[in-house]
Amino acid sequence: MQVLRYVIYVGVYVLLVHRLVLFDLGWCFLYLGFLLFLPINTPIVMQLLLSFAMGLTIDIFYDTGGLHAAAAVGLGFVRPWVLRLLTPRDGYDSVDTVNVHQMGWQWFSVYLTLLVLLHHATFFLLELGSFRHLGLTGAKMLVSALFTSLTLLIVQLLFSPVRRGRQ
Repeated sequence: MQVLRYVIYVGVYVLLVHRLVLFDLGWCFLYLGFLLFLPINTPIVMQLLLSFAMGLTIDIFYDTGGLHAAAAVGLGFVRPWVLRLLTPRDGYDSVDTVNVHQMGWQWFSVYLTLLVLLHHATFFLLELGSFRHLGLTGAKMLVSALFTSLTLLIVQLLFSPVRRGRQ
């Protein structure tokens, strides 16, 4: 199942989404959906390996010298901490997934915003290589994070199963 999701996210990103740019400021990193929507109980080592594989795959297609891999591994590293930070009072069930329908809008919004912003900050600061044009880089981070987050929210609403949340 995860291999199919991997191929779909990479394929859609490489063939279609990478061309979508808003005002030369916003890029949609749709492939992050694969990493963000992994099952909650995925072991950290597996998350890091999958993050590296996803980032490296994108780097190979676009000759970006490891930018995507580094930012994706950073996301894979902080994801368990964000999940721990957002743990519901009763804890996660073994069947819980990162799903807006199951976890609720508030939880999902905070989760998505934190991780997408962290990924984009890592990516764009590494791309810049200095703090010279921090204003433009900050604008790229924010616009791209908004674009990516809205796209991933739409993906969740369209393709994730509707399940009843906690009562």
